[in-house]
Amino acid sequence: MASTSRTRTGRGRGRGRGRGRGSGSSSLPPPPSTLPLIIEEFFIIVYEDPLVKKALPKKFAGYLDGQEPAKVYLRAADCGPRLWTVEVLFDGQGRMYLDKGWENFAIAHGVDFGCYVHLKYEGDDVLTVKVFDGTMCRRYYYSDDEDTDDESDDDVKPCIHPL
Repeated sequence: MASTSRTRTGRGRGRGRGRGRGSGSSSLPPPPSTLPLIIEEFFIIVYEDPLVKKALPKKFAGYLDGQEPAKVYLRAADCGPRLWTVEVLFDGQGRMYLDKGWENFAIAHGVDFGCYVHLKYEGDDVLTVKVFDGTMCRRYYYSDDEDTDDESDDDVKPCIHPL
């Protein structure tokens, strides 16, 4: 009798899975149009002067609609606690740009032509940044000083990039 029970259980599971697919089961995720818009991570590709203002994706700018910050704070992943203050511009047509302060961040982190810059929105206007070079490999940095709160953004102290 025990072997009969196993056989029935095995068959029952197989049929149940087959019927559930595409049948409007409540376990299916809602259609994309009903999901909340959450944009937390995105890339920008540096294909022009790396030191001029950088456009962020329109979708991300739309995500911040109604709460557009005047500035954001960039934090390089693996580079200590320092936050780089970067002014933000909105063009009134759905575009958001990293402006004043971006140049210092880019210099300090070796952002150059062909780099891919991954940004992750952490909330409270903070973006964590990872830089990938033209070979698609991530650059790792470390900070050689822990007390960076009194430093001016005008003093560009690069994170150290090990070879």
